[in-house]
Amino acid sequence: MGRSKTGEAISAHRRTPTARRKLRSFVDAAEKRADLDCWRRGRAVLGYLDGRRVVDLAIEADVTRGSVNRWLQWYEALGVEGLLTGIPPGAAPRLSDAQRVELTAIVEAGPMAAGYQSGVWTGPMIGDLIQQRFGVEYHNHHIPRLLHQLGFSVQRPRKRLARADALAQEYWLRVRLPAIKKKRLLAAES
Repeated sequence: MGRSKTGEAISAHRRTPTARRKLRSFVDAAEKRADLDCWRRGRAVLGYLDGRRVVDLAIEADVTRGSVNRWLQWYEALGVEGLLTGIPPGAAPRLSDAQRVELTAIVEAGPMAAGYQSGVWTGPMIGDLIQQRFGVEYHNHHIPRLLHQLGFSVQRPRKRLARADALAQEYWLRVRLPAIKKKRLLAAES
């Protein structure tokens, strides 16, 4: 693999007719699958190979010159595969799959089965449970994300007054509230 000349971002082996055909088919495929990011990167690299300036390509693609230069570097290093949109891998999960299955079973069983006094799970409680059972510490802000990955959603209990009169509430909902709404409607119409 030869180096590119001074002032050129792409070396001779990436400028061959075969490499250009591969790049054109990459751009066409990206257009067919409506992948705007890959299409834009491929078009910019093709434009550079055709002799256009990086500044002009950046204006046309509505990106910075640094972005176009980065695309050229990716193409130089990896070919068309460098222009693909990748998903960053992120950190490895702290809990194994078996531990996640066990945590799911514990959460489904409820907090009282796990030895807590409350009948409702909270994020800090689950964080404490994970630390005690598995020796792994999660930040409280990450617990909802972890639970979502396990298939759980946030549930908030309805608040009811312990000494509330159910009959009085029903009367208010069926009689008083509609009367209040009617008064507002009549006042708005006049």
